[in-house]
Amino acid sequence: MTTSGASGRSGRSAASDASGSSGTPTGIRFLSSGASDDGFARAIAPRPFEFPDDHAAHPRFRTEWWYFTGNLADAGGGHYGFELTFFRYALAAEPPDSRSAWSTNQVWMAHLAVTDTRNGRLIAEERLTRGALGLAGTALEPFRVWVEDWSVTATAGEEEAVGRTSGGQNALPAEAEDGGGALRLVAAGERIALDLELVPLKSHVTHGDDGLDPKGPEPGNASYYYSLTRIAASGTVGVDGEEDEVEGYAWMDREWSTSALSPDLEGWDWFALQLSDGRELMVYRLRRTDGTASPFSGGSLVAADGRREALDADAFDLEVLDEWESERSDVRYPVAWRLTIADAALDLELRPYVEDQEIDLSVRYWEGAVRVEGTSAGQPVGGSGYLELAGY
Repeated sequence: MTTSGASGRSGRSAASDASGSSGTPTGIRFLSSGASDDGFARAIAPRPFEFPDDHAAHPRFRTEWWYFTGNLADAGGGHYGFELTFFRYALAAEPPDSRSAWSTNQVWMAHLAVTDTRNGRLIAEERLTRGALGLAGTALEPFRVWVEDWSVTATAGEEEAVGRTSGGQNALPAEAEDGGGALRLVAAGERIALDLELVPLKSHVTHGDDGLDPKGPEPGNASYYYSLTRIAASGTVGVDGEEDEVEGYAWMDREWSTSALSPDLEGWDWFALQLSDGRELMVYRLRRTDGTASPFSGGSLVAADGRREALDADAFDLEVLDEWESERSDVRYPVAWRLTIADAALDLELRPYVEDQEIDLSVRYWEGAVRVEGTSAGQPVGGSGYLELAGY
């Protein structure tokens, strides 16, 4: 979703929260790539996804990420939001011609953020390293993505995962063999930690045109994009040495591309929502430099049974309800929204659990947990989700 070109060093940053800032700029041009794209693969046409292979890295493309977010509750009614994201960035289309074990054309970064609603704060940390010497990468059999000691790992075979969730309201659809296995997220930083088991409750959903998601009119300005939109999550969250047992729902986004933003775009607003009626909604607004929305904005509405309805830029309306200004960056973010989809009779209001969910590490963006209230065909509907604001 949001990151920038990174150096090839190995290391880790200090945590950031409301008490301090790294002072780093936003980095959305990681997606559009100011450097030459010569030699890189491009997202040109729809392609069939192949699992489990497509869960792993696609090093011939410049950028890629595995994006986990979620909303969790403890036994006492406390709420936590979390983000754990693994980013891969290729410095060149081909590996360097070198015998050194340190040589690589791949840079990896991971972001971990926890929103502690009870105490009104977000804490974020990161890892940044090169894709050499086993410091970061992906593997299959079992599936794994890691950046240093932060990782997501498959914990059960597909048949076992489907069997554990078969029957009842959490049953996986029959087609869930494409990615229905349980996963474990593990990440521990200086102040925050996650240890979560994730079990997908729906099969993967492809966005755009069968997974090809254009971001502009130029050939190749697109990504391959799929999501797991409702995942049961349980485990522990740690903040400043205190650990809580939690459970709730998570969302996973997978996207890879070489050049995904047109030159006239300055950023985006991305919404991933899980509604109380069993549906999920993902929409994004691509913002032009003149403030208008790009016609290549879009999204998906996922029914309770997993069927997906594509949304183009004209299918939904967004209205800013409230803004929050960061004392660290002096940036104003639109953190509360009204989102309406006339054809689906959806009228939703989104507000953050905590206004200050600005992440300021190697890159700066607002990424945070939101609560949802509204109506569907005139009947009350609620939910929760995540909002990302990039390029402000």
